[in-house]
Amino acid sequence: MENKIEQLTEYIQKDCLWQFFSRAWDREENIEGVLNGTEALLTGPVEEATSDMDRCHMADAKVLSRAFTSSFGWIRDMNKEELHALFQGVKQRMREIVITSSHNEELHVKNY
Repeated sequence: MENKIEQLTEYIQKDCLWQFFSRAWDREENIEGVLNGTEALLTGPVEEATSDMDRCHMADAKVLSRAFTSSFGWIRDMNKEELHALFQGVKQRMREIVITSSHNEELHVKNY
């Protein structure tokens, strides 16, 4: 599972701009929104996006789910429980990289 988590994380790091929002809370919101949407698209059911931000996350999730299924064939063979564990691991890894380990001090400025 760790290898699969790293493969998806590496893909996101190379190809997804949503991970680079300017504040820690923005990054957290994007990680949750996009990756939860991607998981839902792969496992169903998909809830209707009601806010503009939800629609934005789902747009990114649609692109990401297509990329994941075309680039990582093994993802189609995983069941719901395995996919849930996979996406929990990817979210954790993304938080470590783009929030916890980031040297960008502006991520945590409270005045913005």
